[in-house]
Amino acid sequence: MVQSQGARPLTIGRLAKAGGVGVETIRFYQRKGLLEEPTRDTGVRRYDSEDLRRLRFIKQAQTAGFTLAEIKELLDLDASDDRARARELANQRVASLDAKIAELKKARDALRRLADECGNGNPGPCPILASFDLTLDTA
Repeated sequence: MVQSQGARPLTIGRLAKAGGVGVETIRFYQRKGLLEEPTRDTGVRRYDSEDLRRLRFIKQAQTAGFTLAEIKELLDLDASDDRARARELANQRVASLDAKIAELKKARDALRRLADECGNGNPGPCPILASFDLTLDTA
């Protein structure tokens, strides 16, 4: 956690560094309404630990696969304490991840079978290459 020396101890550069993002990412999140743009204090905007907490939440939610719109909704839900909707969004994301995992497993299994066939020593083109349609559509 950030040691607070005042109400807004972090410049945008320090906030970006602490959050593991670039300054332009902070500005982008501000334009999208994910982070507030603080007022200037003697010409410099200052951010606090709550801004850093939100930034880290955004990054974690992106890692989990949430869209920026969904992250915005989650942040808004945090303020309203609507746990039912937050749970619904999380369950939808889990279902989406499960579908993606199933798709990836299917692709992995197919590629594994093709690799086994390619290594079996049979003559002719490798099944891996033959499985991809390498013909160009000239029509």
